[in-house]
Amino acid sequence: MSTTAHSEFGKLQSLFIKKAESAFINDQHLEKEWRHLNYLGKPDFNKAVLEYETFESIIKHYGATVHYLPQNDQVNMDSIYCRDAAIATNKGMIICNMGKAARNNEPLAEKNAFIENNIPVLGSIVAPGTVEGGDVAWLDEHTLAVGHTYRTNEEGIEQLRALLKPIGVDLVVTSLPHYRGTSDVFHLMSIFSPVDKDLAVVYSPLMPIAFRNLLLQRGYELIEVPDAEFESMGCNVLALAPRVCLMVAGNPKTKSLLEKAGCKVIEYSGNEISVKGGGGPTCLTRPVWRENY
Repeated sequence: MSTTAHSEFGKLQSLFIKKAESAFINDQHLEKEWRHLNYLGKPDFNKAVLEYETFESIIKHYGATVHYLPQNDQVNMDSIYCRDAAIATNKGMIICNMGKAARNNEPLAEKNAFIENNIPVLGSIVAPGTVEGGDVAWLDEHTLAVGHTYRTNEEGIEQLRALLKPIGVDLVVTSLPHYRGTSDVFHLMSIFSPVDKDLAVVYSPLMPIAFRNLLLQRGYELIEVPDAEFESMGCNVLALAPRVCLMVAGNPKTKSLLEKAGCKVIEYSGNEISVKGGGGPTCLTRPVWRENY
């Protein structure tokens, strides 16, 4: 079977991750950083390492080749959420420019890791443009959805469009609401996780009507995350393969809805590595190749 980088749900073939010990480093490092990075609370380092080991073992069990981003003194604990600094395409990686100033050094760190692993770089988003990887999601091989948010601005979107047009990819731009403002992490993938070609997990109260209607027009069945499970990462679901879903434990209603739709759901305890920092399993991974399903 052929592979593609233009998918959110084909069987995962290869990806980058950053281990908790490489991003969080130690308890003293967490104490210094968690408040100004707007975490809900200080992660417990030892518990975070154990949570991450379980998370990593699940990914490996499904056969993906795992590349590791190394510890880097130029980045902070947010670097555990490695999706945000780059976008994978069939012609190479697009290096992002972060909308959160405290994360400005992450894209270069990831670029160096891609080069060391012989993964080509298609281009980069440069100031004043900003794009974060959590604001983009593939709808199909030739269509990338991108959220206009506080982390991804109009200039960044136009740069992204220019990089993708020569490789036959169109953008669907959707403007997200203010929600909790500039200091909060609110990406497109906070409210939209495709888990098959015609199935997506969504949080409709914060979804633009035009984008939701587009999904329905494209034939998507929508798994509606209840209000009580939005803050606990119920909408942040990583497809390991079509309808094989990895999600943070503690969202039983969303899990049940996925199972009723024919999905296999695997849970991990993510209080330290996901909930406190606002980054679920999609945020913790930078997929590169998936099966072209």
